[in-house]
Amino acid sequence: MDDWQSAFTETEYDAVVLGTGMKECLISGLLSVEGKKVLHLDRNPYYGGDSASLQLKQFYAKFRGEGVEPDEAKLGKQRDYCVDLIPKFIMAGGKLVQVLVHTKVNDYMEFKTVSGAYVYRRGDIAQVPTTAGEAMQSSLMGMMEKTRAVQFFAWVNNYKPADPQTHSAGVFRKRTFDLTKITAQEFFKYWELEADTMEFVGHACALYTDDSFMTLPAAEVVARIQLYKDSFTAFNDMKSPFIYPLYGL
Repeated sequence: MDDWQSAFTETEYDAVVLGTGMKECLISGLLSVEGKKVLHLDRNPYYGGDSASLQLKQFYAKFRGEGVEPDEAKLGKQRDYCVDLIPKFIMAGGKLVQVLVHTKVNDYMEFKTVSGAYVYRRGDIAQVPTTAGEAMQSSLMGMMEKTRAVQFFAWVNNYKPADPQTHSAGVFRKRTFDLTKITAQEFFKYWELEADTMEFVGHACALYTDDSFMTLPAAEVVARIQLYKDSFTAFNDMKSPFIYPLYGL
């Protein structure tokens, strides 16, 4: 009897998980950590589903058909390739990393910190600053705007939703914020941020793909900025908030 057949006949399971995509693997891992016996199956000869990381031969079989072999003389050794079907940039301080640690999957993986984050504006590419020195030298803002941005980011850094003492801002124009009841645009306006700075914060820090963040509750935008900031401190020597799995995920 084949191994896959004996798996059905010789053991009882608490759960059967079909597919090895990201969500299926997370569910399987969380159940296993809780002591459940899990049978995890995939119809493909590789793990990962639509988000798989394929060796070169697997990549050719998927997109060129079975029997088409890559030419190692031209392309090099197959083991030198790991082709991701989707990008796998991961926020270092996000929930996905927490789940990987909780399920101990991280013990079997190797990650590399992404060396920088960049923005494109008016024909130029600029690095998102990661230190105070880089921020002062950056061409993304003028000197006066940098002063306002420093005050803004300092307040966001100290803000805690459950601590009312962190909800007040300002010296001469003191105000207490309820970020759930004002939009991000209203919040930015209080800090007198320029339009370019609002765009930078929304896209480069909060990672929104369009300008809809301006009408969202400020609490949502601030939470995403804090996640971006916290990801910088998740590991040593971070130059961006992202990590990337070296050999697939």
